[in-house]
Amino acid sequence: MDCIDAIQGRRSIRRYKSLPVERKLIEKLLQITQMSPSAGNRQARDFVVVFDTAVKEKLAEAALSQEFIAEAPCVVVFCANIERSSARYGTRGELYALQDATIAAATFQIAAHTLGLGTCWVGAFDDEAVSDILHLPEKVIPVAIMPLGYPDEKPPVYGRIDVKKLMHLDTW
Repeated sequence: MDCIDAIQGRRSIRRYKSLPVERKLIEKLLQITQMSPSAGNRQARDFVVVFDTAVKEKLAEAALSQEFIAEAPCVVVFCANIERSSARYGTRGELYALQDATIAAATFQIAAHTLGLGTCWVGAFDDEAVSDILHLPEKVIPVAIMPLGYPDEKPPVYGRIDVKKLMHLDTW
């Protein structure tokens, strides 16, 4: 599958087959993800890979009871490592770390889709609760919760706003 097909074919998957996702495949996905751009090549992102059912259930609860998170074979939480970026960029480093984690999460979604896996970007969650559940260090912020598994659904294509309504030339 080429890149354009992968971008156009990816969907948010909320139902997964009960098949496990091999750790080697997840490592491969994260190695691909690590090729994502990052500010100053600081790579100010970390990935918490969760297989434990109890932890997935706590994450689902922290994500406003989005139960499909707990039902996925695996969950990857993308985190911004503020300290890694701020060491070079000071206070602006927080923004750059958030961007690094976000770019990585988007890359992960496309790469997962090309390998026959499904994901769903979950951004609605209690930051503090997720940080506590995962024992994140003080300067590490959860950015996205990403359930991962083999899709057990094929969601429809939803309409998009015409790009001509979103594009502004030279000024707003």
